[in-house]
Amino acid sequence: MIDGVAAKTLNIIPDERGRLMEILRSDDDIFTQFGQVYMTTTYPGVVKAWHYHKKQEDFIACIKGMIKLVLYDDREGSPTRGQIDEFYVGDHKPRLVRVPRMVYHGWKCISLDEALIINAPTMVYDYREPDEFRIDPHINDIPYDWERKDG
Repeated sequence: MIDGVAAKTLNIIPDERGRLMEILRSDDDIFTQFGQVYMTTTYPGVVKAWHYHKKQEDFIACIKGMIKLVLYDDREGSPTRGQIDEFYVGDHKPRLVRVPRMVYHGWKCISLDEALIINAPTMVYDYREPDEFRIDPHINDIPYDWERKDG
């Protein structure tokens, strides 16, 4: 994995009333600090990428549907510079992924229905000076193709 990236398999606890899934706890090895929690959605086939943060880490989980979460390490001096990590996250693979500062990331909804994603970044969103640096999802220097790979 890219240096600083961590993944946690999420445990689902079902009973006759429904189910419970803990996503992030302050006593988890993967935890660093808390900023806020938000939910976002992505429609089938849509790519939401690429961006990175200079100050915050992201903790991403897909709680409905499926996404292909992709990370690219372009950090100067990183032992994993140039590496790409793919994580399939969601209904069929419940997991939480920690995305370190300065690592490009994004995802594609690969389910037939809208995907619901929860993110618990380490900092609150600053509307005046967002800690978000974006590039085009398809036209860039990242060696990654978002097209489905049939085989």
